[in-house]
Amino acid sequence: MKNIRNFSIIAHIDHGKSTLADRIIQECGSVAEREMSTQMMDTMDIEQERGITIKAQSVRLDYVKDDEHYILNLIDTPGHVDFSYEVSKSLASSDGALLIVDAAQGVEAQTIANVYLALDNDLELIPVINKIDLPAADPDKVAEEIETSIGIDATDACLVSAKTGVGIHELIDAIVERVPAPVGDPKATTKAIIYDSWFDQYLGALALVRVFDGQVKKGQNIKLMSNGEEHQILDLMYPHPMKKIKTNTIECGEIGIVVLGLKEVSVINVGDTITDVKNPTLEPVGTYEPAKPFVFAGIYPIDTDKFEDLRDALDKLRLNDSSLSYEPETSIALGFGFRVGFLGMLHMEVIKERLEREFNLDLIASAPSVVYNVYLTNGDMVEVQNPSQLPPIQKIDRIEEPYVRATVITPSEYLGNIITLLISKRGTQTKMTYLNEERVMLEYEIPMNEIVMDFYDTLKSISKGYASFDYEPIEFKVGDLVKLDIKVAGEAVDALSIVVPRNQALPRGRVLVKNMKELIPRQLFEVAVQASLGSQIIARETVKSMGKNVTAKCYGGDITRKRKLLEKQKAGKKRMKSIGKVQLPQEAFMSVLKMD
Repeated sequence: MKNIRNFSIIAHIDHGKSTLADRIIQECGSVAEREMSTQMMDTMDIEQERGITIKAQSVRLDYVKDDEHYILNLIDTPGHVDFSYEVSKSLASSDGALLIVDAAQGVEAQTIANVYLALDNDLELIPVINKIDLPAADPDKVAEEIETSIGIDATDACLVSAKTGVGIHELIDAIVERVPAPVGDPKATTKAIIYDSWFDQYLGALALVRVFDGQVKKGQNIKLMSNGEEHQILDLMYPHPMKKIKTNTIECGEIGIVVLGLKEVSVINVGDTITDVKNPTLEPVGTYEPAKPFVFAGIYPIDTDKFEDLRDALDKLRLNDSSLSYEPETSIALGFGFRVGFLGMLHMEVIKERLEREFNLDLIASAPSVVYNVYLTNGDMVEVQNPSQLPPIQKIDRIEEPYVRATVITPSEYLGNIITLLISKRGTQTKMTYLNEERVMLEYEIPMNEIVMDFYDTLKSISKGYASFDYEPIEFKVGDLVKLDIKVAGEAVDALSIVVPRNQALPRGRVLVKNMKELIPRQLFEVAVQASLGSQIIARETVKSMGKNVTAKCYGGDITRKRKLLEKQKAGKKRMKSIGKVQLPQEAFMSVLKMD
């Protein structure tokens, strides 16, 4: 055990975690030079294309220092705020963490959030200043910023360039020297935490575990503490960059893959504790809480015959993403689909893109929304995910909406614009700290409904891409909220309903119907686009009908003949208006996101 080092890599998105992981794997000689590739631990096409880590990955490496053999268990974690749940579970199974900070960009919002997660788990933090080869790199200034904003000593921070390989050998030596060896009782009963799970088409559901006490053996009967289910271990393996290495036991302090032969990954909950059936441990490793979706959206197939294909696709995706939740939903405008729960907006984008690419589906997504606690006049409370399901206004006593604590780090030159943006999104400032003369950290309490729209894009555009953003849910607060409905040709389109603050209903309604007017194709009859609060119409635009000159064939002669033709056309359009259907394009459903 004294020669095992379990450590995670944490950082803000795009600070070089995956590239650094590649260099550490290369330095340890676990993969031959000809087999090396970029972002080795990012296995999905989407991760490779976007240059982001979506799923945490682990690898077991061998390293020799001063003729002593060490086992390094490296966990590469996602950097985006949506996947912080996965980061927290990875950190719970580690003894130390490498805190990667970009030498040019400095400390970012997600850096601070991940540091707090690491400190909550009592991990040994090693500051690593990456990208020192860049012309704009200023390692001394960044080290000072780490000390100011995070409060950890950065005098012995490791200076590396993951791209060129500078400082990697010294970094691995620092990991061996500074990350503590795992502690635990090898002779005690089995106690291990599941910190990742996925589905393998040959082996079934796999659990990645860290053993805290005892050992896990092949053929052992184990119990999952969160649900009490019992299973037999069919096989055990160590994670390796190229291939899995089979083993008969995973010892105390080690990390390994447990094969249980299950067909459903939902049985293996991330954060759950594994123990022995005959001699179970009394205390689990930490408290288990399931991943909670924060953003909900309706996903519908454009071709209604593809509903079952969409169900199968979601079932298959859930095998590798246990945080995905969904239930069938029907929309008058869009037909049959699913109400899907996501961890955040990036998670929603990734899932929709994977459904379309991997399963060849054409999909429409409704506007994302959050969960509201709606208190009724009879004293009941209902949770509402879909704005179209809100009870009638006369039955509602009050609506509570979720709030988040948002952290924004920005260059001071953009401070005024960002504060204006946060105030317009109903944010309340709780803290403002100058990290140095050039950078400011803002902390705001803000309704989550305001940030699931186009907040992140707006923040990036007004700060020219320099501001970083992170959030964590805090509590529900009462809001003066109303449901804004959109009616097209007199029919309410349930997929376009949104919940808005009462004082913003009128301007948002006007912008929305104006956007819709541009997007709805012209019909043979006039189409009214209206915004309404209940039965009250607050805004209207009209899509003009396509013109057809029915009098073109008349030349000269009596005016009454022309008038007769025009009256006939008018009557036909009136009849068409009463029975005509309007097809809404995909852009119409996304226009509710672009209202500012």
